[in-house]
Amino acid sequence: MDAQGSQMPVGANCTRIDWEARETKEKTVENNEILRIARQGVFSAGGTVTEPEAGEYNPVLGWTDPTRAGNTAHVDHANVFYQIPAEDNGHPMVYLHGHGQSRVCWQFTPDGREGWSDLFLRKGHAAFLVDGPRRGAAGMTTQLPQSAMDIFPGTIRYLPGDQSMYTHFRIGAVMPERYDGSQFPEGEETLNQFLREMTPNTGDFKGHPCAMAMGAVFAKVHEMTGNKAIYVTHSQGGMIGWATPPQNVAAIVAIEPGGAPKREMPQYKALLSAKVPIAIYFGDYIDNAPQEFASIKIWRQMREQALAFAAQFNADGGECTVFELPKEGITGNSHFMFQERNSAEIAEHIDGWLRAHALAD
Repeated sequence: MDAQGSQMPVGANCTRIDWEARETKEKTVENNEILRIARQGVFSAGGTVTEPEAGEYNPVLGWTDPTRAGNTAHVDHANVFYQIPAEDNGHPMVYLHGHGQSRVCWQFTPDGREGWSDLFLRKGHAAFLVDGPRRGAAGMTTQLPQSAMDIFPGTIRYLPGDQSMYTHFRIGAVMPERYDGSQFPEGEETLNQFLREMTPNTGDFKGHPCAMAMGAVFAKVHEMTGNKAIYVTHSQGGMIGWATPPQNVAAIVAIEPGGAPKREMPQYKALLSAKVPIAIYFGDYIDNAPQEFASIKIWRQMREQALAFAAQFNADGGECTVFELPKEGITGNSHFMFQERNSAEIAEHIDGWLRAHALAD
C-alpha cells in the first residue's frame, strides 16, 4: 500500500468521500445496496521539479524571502483519488475530466444521485479519479491570490462564463431554459451544484505535460492492480486520452472528445500499434439545436472528426465505434450525459460494450 492509502472495513458505506452529504447520498442509492470498498486512498503521479531560484536558500527568512532564492517546486503532476471495491473484477477504470472540470464530475450528479464512478464500482471496476495537472476541485475565483506564499504579486482578469458554458454544452439555448426532452436534471439547486463543479486551470493548459502525467497514472494503476485500465475521458480530456502513452491502457471510452487524432499523428500510430479498442459517445442537440449557434458548429465538427477517425482507424486494422445516442434510441442528452437523469442507462450501454470486449464480468 502507498503511504496515503487506507484500508476500509468490508461492508463500510464509502460511496462518497463527501461525508457531509452522506445521509442524502445513502437515501438515493438506486438499488439500496451497500457499496463495499476494500481499499481507498490518494496519490500523485508524474510531474516535474523546477530548477532552484537563483541564490542560496535562507532558512531564517523562509517564506518571508520574496526572491524565493534556492527554492524548487514540484509541479504539473496529476492527483488521483482511488477506490477498489471488495468484489473487484480486475478491470480498473481511470476517469479524466474535461475543461473547467475536476474529478468530482464523475462522483455524483447535480441532483444527488450516484455518479458513474459509483455505478461502475458496483459492477466491480476499481475507480481511479484524476484531477489533471493545473486543476483542482474548488479553484474558481475572481483573481489569483496576492500572497507571496503562493505566487509573485500580480493578478489577471477572470472571465465569467456561466451562461456561455450552458449554451455551449447544449443544455439549453439560454440558461435556465432547457431543450425540449432534455435529460438534464431540473431545479435551481441542481443548477447551482452543476455550476459549482467548474474550476479553472491554475496555469496555462498544456497537452504534453498532461499526457505524460496520465501515462504515469496508468503505470501506477498497473503497479497497484496488476492490470491495464479502461480510460474514460470527457471533452478536453479526450485529447489528453489520445496522447497518453497506451501501453497500460486496456480500452478508451471517450465522451464527446474535443477532436480526434489524424493518421499522420504519433498518437494515432501508438493507439493502432497497441491495439486499443475505442468507443466514442455523442449526445443529443447537435442536429436539432439552433444551427446558427457557434457552439453547435463546433460540436458538428467534433463529431465529424470522430467519425473520420473511426473510419480510418478501422480501415487500418484498429477498432473504433462512434455511438450517437439518438441513433441508439437514447435522447435528450447534453455534453454532460454522465450527470443527467438517464446517466445509469448510458452506463449500461457502455457496460455492454465493455462486456463485448471481455472487459467486464
